[in-house]
Amino acid sequence: MTGIHSDAPGRVQLGTSDLAVHPLSLGGNVFGWTADEEQSFAVLDAYAAAGGNFVDTADTYSSWVPGNTGGESESIIGDWLRSRGNRDDIVIATKVGLHPEARGLGAATIKSSVEGSLRRLGVEHIDLYYTHQDDDTPVEEFITALDGLVKQGKVRAIAASNIGAERLAEALAFSEREGLAKYVAIQPHYNLVSRATFEGPLADVVAEHGLATVPYYALASGFLTGKYRLGGADVTSARSEGASRYLADPRGPKVLEALDTVAAEHGVELASVALAWLGTRPTVAAPIASARGVEQLPPLLAAASLRLTPEELALLDGASS
Repeated sequence: MTGIHSDAPGRVQLGTSDLAVHPLSLGGNVFGWTADEEQSFAVLDAYAAAGGNFVDTADTYSSWVPGNTGGESESIIGDWLRSRGNRDDIVIATKVGLHPEARGLGAATIKSSVEGSLRRLGVEHIDLYYTHQDDDTPVEEFITALDGLVKQGKVRAIAASNIGAERLAEALAFSEREGLAKYVAIQPHYNLVSRATFEGPLADVVAEHGLATVPYYALASGFLTGKYRLGGADVTSARSEGASRYLADPRGPKVLEALDTVAAEHGVELASVALAWLGTRPTVAAPIASARGVEQLPPLLAAASLRLTPEELALLDGASS
C-alpha cells in the first residue's frame, strides 16, 4: 500500500485524506527571511500560475531572524491569500510545537497555537496541521487535542514532522483504538544524501498505514542544486554552510556526479533530477522545496514531469547508498 493516489490531473492525494496536492510543495521557510513580502508574493504567484497549490509553513518561521518573533511566514502567506482571493485553491500546511513562545505538544499549547496560526493566515481552517517535532508528551494528550481541532473544523487533516517509527506507530494505534483523527502524512528529513533517517522502520510504518511522505530538505539545503562543489567558488547564501557539509561526506561528490550525468541526458538542472528521484520513492507524495526568487522556481516545478529511467534511478541509488 502506498500513500499516494490521484483523482485529478497533476494532483496526488495525501495518504488517506481528501487533500489533492501538486507534486511539489512550496516551502515557506524563506518568507520573511531571505525573501521579503514582495519577493514572497512573486514566488507564490508564479507557483500558483504553474498549477501549484501546496504551501508549507510553520508558526516558528522565521523566528531565527534577528528582529523576528515567529509567524512572519504565516502572515505573508495570509496577506497573499487575502490579496489574491484564492484561499479555496490553496492547500495550506503549517506546524505546531517549535514556536519560541509556544514549544511542545501539550494540549494547551496546541489549542492556543492553532488560534495564532489561523489569525496570521487569515483563514477559517488549516488544511494540514503538523506536530513539528516529537517530544515526551503522551500520544493520548496531543492526538486528543488534534482530534478536537478536526471536530471543531479548525483543521482538516493532521500530520507529523520529525517523528520516529515507534512513536508514529503508537500514535496511529491510539487514534485507531479510540476512533480519533489519524495522521495522514509525515514530513521527514529525506533526500539523496540523507536517506537513513527515513528509509527502514519509519518508511515501513508509513507504507503499512497508507500515509503520504512530504520530505523536507529535499535539496539538502541547496547542495543538490550543484552550487556547492569541491574547488568551486564560495557561494554566499544563508544556507551555504549547511549545504557545504555534504562535501565532507564521500557520497556527496558521487551524488553530484550522478546528478550531472542524468541532468545532461534530459537537458535539465540538477535540482529537477534530485526532486524527481524523491518523487519515485515509495509513499512520497510531494517533496518540499523553497525559492527566494521567481528565477529559482522553474527547475523545481520541472521535476513533476521528469521521468527517470530504471538505469538512471539505479545510478542515483548506487551513488547515494
